[in-house]
Formats: sequence, C-alpha cells, structure tokens
Amino acid sequence: MEAESLFFTEEQQQLIIKSIQQAEKQTSGEVKVHIEKKCPLPDVMERAKEVFIALNLHQTAQRNGVLFYLAYEDRKFAVLGDKGIDEKVGADFWKTTKDHLRSHFIEGQFLEGLCKGIEEAGFQLKSHFPYHSDDINELPDDISFGQ
Repeated sequence: MEAESLFFTEEQQQLIIKSIQQAEKQTSGEVKVHIEKKCPLPDVMERAKEVFIALNLHQTAQRNGVLFYLAYEDRKFAVLGDKGIDEKVGADFWKTTKDHLRSHFIEGQFLEGLCKGIEEAGFQLKSHFPYHSDDINELPDDISFGQ
C-alpha cells in the first residue's frame, strides 16, 4: 500500500468512494479524487492538470470529468473540471465547492471536506449534466494516490 493511502484509513477511503458514487447518481459527470503528500510542482493547478490527464478524465464522452486534488502536507488543493463543464458554466462555478473544501481543510477536517465538496460537485453538475438511467460509469470510483 502506498504511503499516501495511510493519510486516510481504509474506512475513510470507503466513505470518500461512497461520496463519489452518490454524486455520480445525480450527474453523468465523472468524479475522481487524487491524494498525495506533496505537490511536486510550484503551481497546484498545473499539477492538477497533469493528474487530470494521467487519470484520463479528459476522455469522458461529454468531457465532464472533475478532479479533486489534495497535497496534504503542502496544504494545497484544487478542483478541476473538464472542457465540457467549462463551456456550460460560469467562471465561478467551482467557487462554492472550493469554499466547502477550504472551510473544512482549515479545521483539519479533510475527510469531511472532501465528502462535502464531492457532494456539492454532484449537486452543481446535476443541472448541466443530469444522470440518465443508461449512464455508463466511465471511470473507476476509486481514489488514486501520488508520490
């Protein structure tokens, strides 16, 4: 098991995965969480873009993938949505989600922050990318871990 996975217990990881699954029941969007100890780049958004591509979030049919990136020792995070989302929403679309994360992370509540942020993302995406009964889960709902 990778060292970063020890940041969250197995039980906590399952709660995050459950949050992803619940969010994806509201939307055709795909949600991924990536966790690593340190952000290897000076700009957290640039790192999030690298991870986004590495996880194939840019290859969903509607280009509606969302990445929650957390580098916990550096206290950095990012929420990154794909082109399909950006074409339909305003520039401040992710502000509420980021605010949820930030308010919890400041208190050291990483699990609660991620779960609430994922829930908020599903809620916000629902109006632009509603869930349909024939939706296919295009990406695994697991958590990925970095270096």
